[in-house]
Amino acid sequence: MNQVLVLCIEDEQEVRDAILRDLEPFAEHFQVEAAETADAAREVLQEALARKDKLGLVLCDHLLPGQSGVDFLVELKKDERTAVARKVLITGQASLEDTVKAVNEAGLDSYIAKPWKREELQEIVVKQLTEFVLGNVEELLPYVSVLDGPRLLEEVGRRKADK
Repeated sequence: MNQVLVLCIEDEQEVRDAILRDLEPFAEHFQVEAAETADAAREVLQEALARKDKLGLVLCDHLLPGQSGVDFLVELKKDERTAVARKVLITGQASLEDTVKAVNEAGLDSYIAKPWKREELQEIVVKQLTEFVLGNVEELLPYVSVLDGPRLLEEVGRRKADK
């Protein structure tokens, strides 16, 4: 089974480590990777796409060395291989203009202000990954225990009824 990739892009080591700790409950069912810059994220993404994995969720800081997080998210939206990925901006620094650009041009799905609460981040991740899986994954049952189980089971029943 091809995996669904959750990609975290954050340049500050402590913050990246905290996000990865908060994502641990998802690591059994998803490929969770981290990168410090947009360039490093592109490398992770190329390897994943070469394995036929799907980019399901991007958690991205805005202020990154080199390319901004918002510009990277816009780039993902324009690439047919990554356009359907759910996009979450995690930042304390994005201006209103940057946030509007993320919503309008990158298809931003959610925004998390730093500092965040673990439960808030995990709730957003569950919601976003559930949406991605419902629209882009054939076999939903493996995700019932970690995502929105009732919604996934409802869709499993609907799909069986449609056959």
